Amino acid sequence: MKGARLSDSTVESIDPDAPKLRFDMRPELIGNPRRQILHGGVISATLDAMGGLAVMSAIAEKHADEAAAQVMQRFAKLGTIDLRVDYLRPGLGKHFIAHGEVMRLGGRVGTTQMRMVNDEGTLIATAAAAYIVS
Repeated sequence: MKGARLSDSTVESIDPDAPKLRFDMRPELIGNPRRQILHGGVISATLDAMGGLAVMSAIAEKHADEAAAQVMQRFAKLGTIDLRVDYLRPGLGKHFIAHGEVMRLGGRVGTTQMRMVNDEGTLIATAAAAYIVS
């Protein structure tokens, strides 16, 4: 996984009700060369980033009346407190899509649920996370 990056990913939606991130399978993202499957760390990092994006979208919506600089300061305080990933199937596919949902956005903590599917819509992994928001 040396040199792996997700900068080639595409944020397909920042809608607070349905944020979505997509990225293509590439050789540098493979964790098991024999099986040609996505590395578990890539899955985990993507789901964590998706949860963070979901929380950021919810914060932006909740504080839409604030100046952009104030909302950006709120984003700067965001950090992962807890992340649990369930790897359900091997990461096989031409591309992958991660979805996130904010379950609760409190004054200090936001909780999310995320899922990742492959190009065929097969569920690869799910995750739940908590983020500090203040």
